[in-house]
Amino acid sequence: MRFDAGEVITAMVTPFNEKREVDYEKVEALAYQLINTGSDAIVVTGTTGEAPTLSFDEEIEILSSARRAVSNKGKVIMGAGSNSTETAVATAKRAEKEGADAVLSVVPYYNKPSQAGMIEHFSAIAEAVEIPVILYNIPSRTGVNMSAETVKTLARKYENIVALKQSCPDMDALTEIRAICPADFTIYSGDDSLTLPMLSLGAHGIISVASHLFGKEIKSMIRNFKTGDTMTAKNMHVKLYPIFKKLFMAPNPVPVKAALAYKEIIEEYVRRPLVELTKAEKADLIFTLDSI
Repeated sequence: MRFDAGEVITAMVTPFNEKREVDYEKVEALAYQLINTGSDAIVVTGTTGEAPTLSFDEEIEILSSARRAVSNKGKVIMGAGSNSTETAVATAKRAEKEGADAVLSVVPYYNKPSQAGMIEHFSAIAEAVEIPVILYNIPSRTGVNMSAETVKTLARKYENIVALKQSCPDMDALTEIRAICPADFTIYSGDDSLTLPMLSLGAHGIISVASHLFGKEIKSMIRNFKTGDTMTAKNMHVKLYPIFKKLFMAPNPVPVKAALAYKEIIEEYVRRPLVELTKAEKADLIFTLDSI
């Protein structure tokens, strides 16, 4: 199954009001803005969307709100991972029913499954739905790394396992994944600062946080690299690098929400156990943001 969600996919935050309730009007407004400022697609209810603090009903309503806003201008992918295989399967099935274009499913966290366990987990999801499944490998959050061989096994066995979000700076692993997976299997960088290096090793694009603010610039960087203007791509990477790093000065999505609040796009509120940036941290972030 060939699946192309584009080169710049934004892992979208979930806007909250001062009571820390989901602000569905701003969900729609933000989704619309992202699709019109460089993003080819969006991921809702992922890590950046604070999925661990959302109820299932909230997740479905966020998906519906985003789909209304995006319409046919881009794809809407739903974060549907869990450390419970049963829950991940149920969420993926509901996402398919509610019209998601694909699901993003993370390696099970906390239980630290073996590679065999990961294969069983993602096999259950792939067999339960027909829509595309994007694997998500982020060892810093899950506590365990999905091997290149596991990615290959899943990509070759299931037609609807179509892509990987790789949030890991191991370029050797990425090289191996690209070498042993099917040619039409898509790899996305999961870290903004690794986009350019990963493009050089066969990644297609980025599932990005910084694209909330610099979507057009990131799209330009990718396009320039792919058309052979590597110097211009490198210069854009260097220009954006300070904000790529500063957006992770505190747990994601705290800094990007503060940046969006500074730009008067959404409020900065996050749900506990996350907390908003301190005044000093905000000043540091804004200084970097204004310097770009």
